[in-house]
Amino acid sequence: MEDLIRTFCSVLSLQCIMGTLTAHLTQSEDEAAAQREELSLEEAGPVGDVTGWMLRRLHGNRRGCVLIGVCGGVAFTAAFLLALAVLSGRGLCSQRAGLEQPGGGATRPADGGAELYLGELREMMRRLLQDEDLLSTVSRVSRADHPPGSSEGTVLASEVLGRFRKLQMDHTWTESLDAMLQVPDRSFPSSLHLVDSAGRVSEQIPLNPSDYCPYSATGNYTGGVVYAHYGRPEDFNWLRSVGVLAAGHLVVMRVGGGVSFAEKVWLAERNGGGGALIYPDPADLPQDPRRLGLNAHTAVSEHVHLGSGDPFTPGFPSFNLSRFPPIPSSGLPLIPALPITATVAAKLLSQLSGPPCPPSWRGRLPYVRCVLGPDFGSGRRVRLSVQNLMTPVLLNNIFSSLEGREPDQYVILGAQRDSLGPGAVKSGVGTAILLELARTFSTMVKNGFSLRRSLLFVSWDAGDFGNVGATEWLEGYLSMLHLKAVAYFSLDQAIMGDDHLSASTSPLLVDLLDAAIRQVEHPKHAGQTIYSQAERDGGSWRIMKPLYLNSGAYSFTAFAGVPAMDLRFTEDRSYPFLNTPLDTVPRLQEVLGGRLGVTGRSLAELVGEMVLRLVHDHILPLRITSYAQTVLQLSAQLNKHSAELQSRGVSPQWLFSARGDYSRAAETLQRAIDYSDLHDPNTARFYNTRIMKVEYYFLSQYVSAMETPFRHVIHGRGNHTLSALTEHLTLLTSDPGRFDENRFRRQLALFTWTLQGAANALNGDVWSIRHTHSYTHTKR
Repeated sequence: MEDLIRTFCSVLSLQCIMGTLTAHLTQSEDEAAAQREELSLEEAGPVGDVTGWMLRRLHGNRRGCVLIGVCGGVAFTAAFLLALAVLSGRGLCSQRAGLEQPGGGATRPADGGAELYLGELREMMRRLLQDEDLLSTVSRVSRADHPPGSSEGTVLASEVLGRFRKLQMDHTWTESLDAMLQVPDRSFPSSLHLVDSAGRVSEQIPLNPSDYCPYSATGNYTGGVVYAHYGRPEDFNWLRSVGVLAAGHLVVMRVGGGVSFAEKVWLAERNGGGGALIYPDPADLPQDPRRLGLNAHTAVSEHVHLGSGDPFTPGFPSFNLSRFPPIPSSGLPLIPALPITATVAAKLLSQLSGPPCPPSWRGRLPYVRCVLGPDFGSGRRVRLSVQNLMTPVLLNNIFSSLEGREPDQYVILGAQRDSLGPGAVKSGVGTAILLELARTFSTMVKNGFSLRRSLLFVSWDAGDFGNVGATEWLEGYLSMLHLKAVAYFSLDQAIMGDDHLSASTSPLLVDLLDAAIRQVEHPKHAGQTIYSQAERDGGSWRIMKPLYLNSGAYSFTAFAGVPAMDLRFTEDRSYPFLNTPLDTVPRLQEVLGGRLGVTGRSLAELVGEMVLRLVHDHILPLRITSYAQTVLQLSAQLNKHSAELQSRGVSPQWLFSARGDYSRAAETLQRAIDYSDLHDPNTARFYNTRIMKVEYYFLSQYVSAMETPFRHVIHGRGNHTLSALTEHLTLLTSDPGRFDENRFRRQLALFTWTLQGAANALNGDVWSIRHTHSYTHTKR
């Protein structure tokens, strides 16, 4: 009889679930489509198993009629009890079945009411997001310059803290730290002179004393001038190929080209340059103020530290500078660097002589005949003097959090708060979206949303100096973040237009982003999703881009091993006012045609959609197999050079085996997740803990966090990375004389052992590890 009662209860549970599904099929077409996608993951689970088992039981038993009669009696009793339960406000079906509701939500505790579906949460979030709040916050943040440590910056920090406290979040607090920042020396401003062959000053070139590159080397340098286009590696390689060397000269480079100021200066120094001058060319940034452009007397400023965080405490936090001796970062430049205007650049480049530039290097500076230099007219030279000061500044990061049912796993959203100028795009937009999402999610919690995981909202200080506030926090909590941080979303510079979405991201978050862009409407094309518009523009795959050094998300992945993403809407042409005193709300509104609020709301909804999944789903929706494909591309390159490597006694078989081990381990873990009872909290937590560590596994344990802070072998910087390995590999065909066999062996070993370690960790227990490769001794 107990058997029959259990059978009947299962049928009742199944009927209740099917009734719920039927009711929800009447919802809107978009929501129903989303739910069908979610339900497809469950049809092979408990419901399908119960249905199949019941059919086999009833059709395979010759005494089925007797069983049905007994079940009829049980049905009467169960119906009576069910009616009592319904009248008392308790749902027997959800308690008996113990199954997830169609939106993916788990059953709430008895005092929390019924769990909200994912579709219901999505609609609630859309109703709560407000365009007006976004616009007013951007205007408030960018009403004046607010650099770190300034009085305006301090007032703004207090306002953000107050906004968080008014939301009645679970926890709100600040963390202060000391950092060394560089500012212009007002007593001895930087200068640029033309000098004759005897070193006498023949002309002083006017400069704006507030234009500077934070963390430039200070001092003087005199020499000729070499034009190096964007200052990319290929640009310096081309200069060498035509016999023009940067050594002993000042290097003039253009803003842009996919290369940060720090990388430009580092490459100029690496090629022997004595100083760097960086200007905005009209070919890259429009310079007609009547057509939303810069004026010719405006320079673009950016820091030149090839890294992030306080460059005098690399690898550890700047909580109290008095406790540690200053240890300069290896990413600090050794040559002076200065931003200059298009007018100053035209004055210098118009007097150059030397070989002509290639056609693709020609800019649009007036009266400039594009030549490479280095000779200057009438035997003159240029003297650059950069005078900046290092000063300790007290920084304040502001935190606010909503606690989930699993409070020690949290999703982090952050935005830069400071700006050397007004910073409508630089800091205003990100701060506004951060506060709006905090308000929206806190209201959702008050309205019944029970977060599975915690949410952490952070306003960072000193972002203009290389994400100092964020990086110092990471350094202070590095040992625990890989156990607790699920993902990070950077909101910095999120709106520079409304034509195209761009997302620099860890591969682990690609599937999450792909699902989100199918749900959110494009801000400029009503009725079309971001995904459908991207497909019309050439393919949604164009949205996804690799993480880059100056991204607000970069340190989280490359240094801390946390999956991170940096999103922004852009125009077909570059936003010309970034990192200038002209980055104001009226200009941003003019670029957007007055749609700042609408565009900000779309970006907030997109981030919110991904955050919803991360704090709601039983299993974290991260693609743990993504890195196997990345390494497969390296394997293909190694195969192309297999003959050359074999001739040198180097076999790539070890790396091939490690890649195979990682791929199999990731696929095995994914299958185990797919076929597990994810409604069991212990099972779900067990798998989520392993998923959260995948990114961390790619931090090389063979390099020092102090000397090589960006230890990630895929996204990092240094000799241990995949990019360094592939760059060195190309020398086998492009320049065999520069190929260093011992260095290559070391690079291959560093990368392979990190990959093998990731495979071993994914396998779980040591007795689950199965190495498929064999070791062979190569005679040398």
